[in-house]
Amino acid sequence: MVAETSIPVRTCVGCRERAPVTDLLRVVARDGVLVPDPRRRLPGRGASLHPTPECLHAAERRRAFPRALRLPGGGGSPVEAGLLRDHVLGTPSTVPAGSGPGGRQHTNDNRTNTDGPAPGGSARREQDVVG
Repeated sequence: MVAETSIPVRTCVGCRERAPVTDLLRVVARDGVLVPDPRRRLPGRGASLHPTPECLHAAERRRAFPRALRLPGGGGSPVEAGLLRDHVLGTPSTVPAGSGPGGRQHTNDNRTNTDGPAPGGSARREQDVVG
């Protein structure tokens, strides 16, 4: 008998609907900036969001991210959603090189990485480390 593996279920902070984690985008906060974590590997508390403009706008309107991520100040403290907004809306980031979290520019394209370990060579690759 083969054991069935169940897919974890999370609640979207935008629409408040429960969905499998495979349908949701994980979001973490790094130095007051909301960072998308599509590979679900970044450290820290995460919030789940459907990767749609409607859910993103609803979460921002409800101030859901500071509460879900348990940031200091609760729902009253502002968080920068530029990187997350760029990821969800598909627009290119306008953050200059070196001014993003960690001081490095991050891209989501598949160019060859010449300054880090070879792909597959490490469980914790360069693109997993933010901040």
